Amino acid sequence: MSGPALRAVFFDVGNTLLYASPSVSEVCRSVLERAGHFRDISVIDSYMPLVDAYYEERYAEDDGFWADEERTSSVWVGMYSLLCRQLGIEDEAVVIARHVYDEFGRPDRWALYDDVRPAFERLRERGLAVGVISNWDSRLQGLLEGLGLGDVLSDIVGSADVGLHKPDPRIFALACDRLGVQPEEAAHVGDHHHVDYLGSTALGMRAVLIDRHGVKADHGVTPITTFDVLEGELGL
Repeated sequence: MSGPALRAVFFDVGNTLLYASPSVSEVCRSVLERAGHFRDISVIDSYMPLVDAYYEERYAEDDGFWADEERTSSVWVGMYSLLCRQLGIEDEAVVIARHVYDEFGRPDRWALYDDVRPAFERLRERGLAVGVISNWDSRLQGLLEGLGLGDVLSDIVGSADVGLHKPDPRIFALACDRLGVQPEEAAHVGDHHHVDYLGSTALGMRAVLIDRHGVKADHGVTPITTFDVLEGELGL
């Protein structure tokens, strides 16, 4: 790959580095049971598309909520409140939804993809800095440290912490500035074409799209499915 030598690689988080484990439905069921509401996992699963649609609608209306901690949490509480109401739970919907949101601030509710740490270590062995740029709430650093990545990350830029969100090029510029690299000396790896790929390339960064599940729409960009081939995509 032509251009200045690569000095830093940044990564998205959700569906790029980690995934919910156990599943979101399983966590919801556990929280519901603690509150005295017993629901079959298949019933909870059946409402997840509706919950996902709620998020997508809020995101389409104003993705700027990611830059504010209170607005970010309110969207997630709104999602899980909707689930509770669909399950026939009205009076406790918001309280239970807040408990679900709190659960996902725990590292043990997430798991890293197996190829994440090996890829980070390989990049660091090549002398590259490794960072994170994510639309996430203020619990991000604690999550990543709790998942054992604290020692291999040079910086963590979370949207709610810095008041900026992807795909705004300013959050990518801030991340580059914090590591002392120029955009053309950095790359960003993420799973969202608009937010990650177009957001970073708008600043002049290199970009790699990853599709962990092989289901993303074709945007004229061929995604990778594993970090095992990352160095090749980066031209290293």
